[in-house]
Order: sequence, then structure tokens, then C-alpha cells
Amino acid sequence: MLIAFDSTQQALRAEMLLEYAEVEIDICPTPKEITAGCALSIHFPGEELETVKHVIEAENVEIRGVFKPVQDGYEQVTL
Repeated sequence: MLIAFDSTQQALRAEMLLEYAEVEIDICPTPKEITAGCALSIHFPGEELETVKHVIEAENVEIRGVFKPVQDGYEQVTL
């Protein structure tokens, strides 16, 4: 799954918080199918969604959205 951001500052903050929560993440370029204000996104395993959701809400991380890959691109997931 993928988290997209509106700012690089929030992406880097989320990276630090998720690493601290021991979520396995990768920083990657935001796919062109996802319109976002930041060129960085965070990729994480789908089974970590609840942990990611908790960290985002508890730490008030500003995100564009969480997306899951589908056949023709990405689909936004409701948190």
C-alpha cells in the first residue's frame, strides 16, 4: 500500500514515526496516477494498515491519502 502526502515535511515526519513503530517501509516517488503535492510517498505492507492508521491519527500526520494498487493504477482507501 502507499501513503501520499501534500508536503515533503509530512512525508519525512511519517517516515520517522513509522520506522519508530517498526513498520517496514520504503520511500518511493509518488506514482503519476496519484495527484499529490509531494513527490515522495511511503510504501508499506497491507497487513500493517491498522498500525499505519494508528500512527497517522495519533501523531496528526497530514496525508493526501492511503492507496492500494489495483489493476489500472491505485484506489484510495478510507481510513
